Amino acid sequence: MQYQSESRNYYSSSTTGQGGADPLERVVRLASGSAVVIFSVSTCCMCHAVKRLFCGMGVNPTVYELDQDPRGQEIERALSQLLGGGSAVPVVFIGGKLVGAMDRVMASHIGGTLVPLLKEAGALWL
Repeated sequence: MQYQSESRNYYSSSTTGQGGADPLERVVRLASGSAVVIFSVSTCCMCHAVKRLFCGMGVNPTVYELDQDPRGQEIERALSQLLGGGSAVPVVFIGGKLVGAMDRVMASHIGGTLVPLLKEAGALWL
Protein backbone atom coordinates (compact mmCIF):
# COMPACT_ATOMS: atom_id res chain seq x y z
CA MET A 1 0.00 0.00 0.00
CA GLN A 2 1.15 3.53 -0.71
CA TYR A 3 -0.38 5.52 2.16
CA GLN A 4 1.62 7.38 4.74
CA SER A 5 1.04 5.96 8.21
CA GLU A 6 1.66 8.19 11.19
CA SER A 7 2.72 6.39 14.33
CA ARG A 8 4.72 9.10 16.06
CA ASN A 9 3.46 10.67 19.26
CA TYR A 10 1.38 13.50 17.85
CA TYR A 11 -0.50 14.19 21.05
CA SER A 12 2.03 16.05 23.17
CA SER A 13 2.51 19.37 21.35
CA SER A 14 -0.53 21.16 22.73
CA THR A 15 -1.37 20.89 26.40
CA THR A 16 -4.14 21.74 28.78
CA GLY A 17 -4.28 21.55 32.55
CA GLN A 18 -5.21 17.87 32.25
CA GLY A 19 -1.90 16.76 30.79
CA GLY A 20 -2.79 16.77 27.08
CA ALA A 21 -4.54 18.63 24.33
CA ASP A 22 -8.30 18.39 24.03
CA PRO A 23 -9.05 15.38 21.81
CA LEU A 24 -11.38 17.36 19.51
CA GLU A 25 -8.70 20.02 19.05
CA ARG A 26 -6.19 17.31 18.19
CA VAL A 27 -8.56 15.81 15.62
CA VAL A 28 -9.00 19.21 13.96
CA ARG A 29 -5.26 19.88 13.96
CA LEU A 30 -4.36 16.46 12.55
CA ALA A 31 -7.19 16.51 9.99
CA SER A 32 -5.98 19.80 8.56
CA GLY A 33 -2.38 18.62 8.22
CA SER A 34 -2.78 16.82 4.88
CA ALA A 35 -5.11 16.81 1.87
CA VAL A 36 -6.58 13.43 2.89
CA VAL A 37 -6.48 12.14 6.45
CA ILE A 38 -7.83 8.80 7.59
CA PHE A 39 -8.23 7.88 11.24
CA SER A 40 -7.98 4.11 11.33
CA VAL A 41 -7.44 1.01 13.43
CA SER A 42 -4.88 -1.32 11.86
CA THR A 43 -6.96 -4.47 12.40
CA CYS A 44 -10.25 -3.03 11.07
CA CYS A 45 -11.38 -4.46 7.72
CA MET A 46 -13.45 -1.35 6.90
CA CYS A 47 -10.40 0.83 7.57
CA HIS A 48 -8.36 -1.36 5.25
CA ALA A 49 -11.05 -1.05 2.56
CA VAL A 50 -11.18 2.73 2.69
CA LYS A 51 -7.37 2.98 2.58
CA ARG A 52 -7.35 0.69 -0.46
CA LEU A 53 -10.05 2.81 -2.13
CA PHE A 54 -7.95 5.96 -1.90
CA CYS A 55 -4.71 4.23 -2.87
CA GLY A 56 -6.47 2.67 -5.85
CA MET A 57 -7.49 6.15 -6.97
CA GLY A 58 -3.88 7.35 -6.80
CA VAL A 59 -4.35 9.29 -3.56
CA ASN A 60 -1.70 9.07 -0.84
CA PRO A 61 -3.61 9.66 2.41
CA THR A 62 -2.06 10.33 5.77
CA VAL A 63 -3.25 7.55 8.06
CA TYR A 64 -3.36 7.74 11.84
CA GLU A 65 -3.55 4.23 13.28
CA LEU A 66 -5.27 4.86 16.59
CA ASP A 67 -4.54 1.41 18.01
CA GLN A 68 -0.82 2.13 17.74
CA ASP A 69 -0.90 5.19 20.00
CA PRO A 70 -1.36 5.07 23.77
CA ARG A 71 -3.92 7.90 23.60
CA GLY A 72 -5.71 6.70 20.49
CA GLN A 73 -8.87 5.77 22.40
CA GLU A 74 -9.36 9.44 23.31
CA ILE A 75 -9.21 10.38 19.65
CA GLU A 76 -11.58 7.55 18.76
CA ARG A 77 -14.12 8.85 21.31
CA ALA A 78 -13.77 12.37 19.91
CA LEU A 79 -14.34 11.07 16.38
CA SER A 80 -17.43 9.19 17.55
CA GLN A 81 -18.69 12.43 19.07
CA LEU A 82 -18.10 14.28 15.78
CA LEU A 83 -20.06 11.61 13.92
CA GLY A 84 -22.95 11.70 16.36
CA GLY A 85 -22.23 8.34 17.98
CA GLY A 86 -21.67 4.88 16.66
CA SER A 87 -18.55 3.40 15.18
CA ALA A 88 -15.72 5.88 14.95
CA VAL A 89 -13.38 4.33 12.40
CA PRO A 90 -12.56 4.74 9.67
CA VAL A 91 -13.10 8.48 9.60
CA VAL A 92 -12.01 10.48 6.56
CA PHE A 93 -11.20 14.18 6.26
CA ILE A 94 -10.55 15.77 2.88
CA GLY A 95 -9.12 19.26 2.73
CA GLY A 96 -9.53 19.50 6.50
CA LYS A 97 -13.28 18.91 6.22
CA LEU A 98 -15.04 15.92 7.73
CA VAL A 99 -16.36 13.59 5.05
CA GLY A 100 -17.38 10.93 7.54
CA ALA A 101 -17.20 7.23 8.10
CA MET A 102 -17.12 4.47 5.51
CA ASP A 103 -20.79 4.82 4.54
CA ARG A 104 -20.38 8.52 3.70
CA VAL A 105 -17.16 7.97 1.78
CA MET A 106 -18.71 5.19 -0.30
CA ALA A 107 -21.89 7.20 -0.93
CA SER A 108 -19.75 10.11 -2.10
CA HIS A 109 -17.70 7.81 -4.34
CA ILE A 110 -20.77 6.16 -5.88
CA GLY A 111 -22.52 9.52 -6.25
CA GLY A 112 -19.58 11.00 -8.13
CA THR A 113 -18.73 13.71 -5.58
CA LEU A 114 -15.57 12.13 -4.12
CA VAL A 115 -13.26 12.87 -7.05
CA PRO A 116 -14.18 16.59 -7.16
CA LEU A 117 -13.52 16.83 -3.40
CA LEU A 118 -10.13 15.22 -3.87
CA LYS A 119 -9.27 17.53 -6.76
CA GLU A 120 -10.31 20.59 -4.79
CA ALA A 121 -8.12 19.51 -1.85
CA GLY A 122 -5.13 18.95 -4.16
CA ALA A 123 -5.02 15.21 -3.49
CA LEU A 124 -5.83 14.17 -7.06
CA TRP A 125 -4.62 15.73 -10.29
CA LEU A 126 -6.64 13.87 -12.93
